[in-house]
Amino acid sequence: MIRFREATRDDVRAVLALLTDDALGAAREGTDLAPYLAAFDAMKAEGGNTLIVGEKDGRIVATYQLTLISGLSLRASRRAQVESVRVATDMRGQGIGEAMFADAEARARAAGCRLMQLTMNATRRDARRFYERLGFTPSHIGFKRDLS
Repeated sequence: MIRFREATRDDVRAVLALLTDDALGAAREGTDLAPYLAAFDAMKAEGGNTLIVGEKDGRIVATYQLTLISGLSLRASRRAQVESVRVATDMRGQGIGEAMFADAEARARAAGCRLMQLTMNATRRDARRFYERLGFTPSHIGFKRDLS
């Protein structure tokens, strides 16, 4: 059985391992834990920006970030942004992803959100099929600009 909970600072190393557990993440994440700990502290201080981990048999096997966004559009709807979704490679295909999104949706609904949204790297074809199977629609085109 998997249990989802808010991450603690002690979980950051395990989350970083999940983030680097694929070709894209391995190429863009670092090994120095300090900036990740600082980012975790900043997220905690912001409020409405939560890192969630999925734990099974004492091991962190999944993670996602849930950010609550208040806005004026869609009749002043609140929305939930889901990012940094990962399931450990050896745990995929066991329903953890579906359970993770059920958890995210429950948290979003409890926070008064009317919409749940996410972005994904366009090269992640399996992820796209997964999200569409869950009922997400590719309704927008996203743009990014590197500021470094």
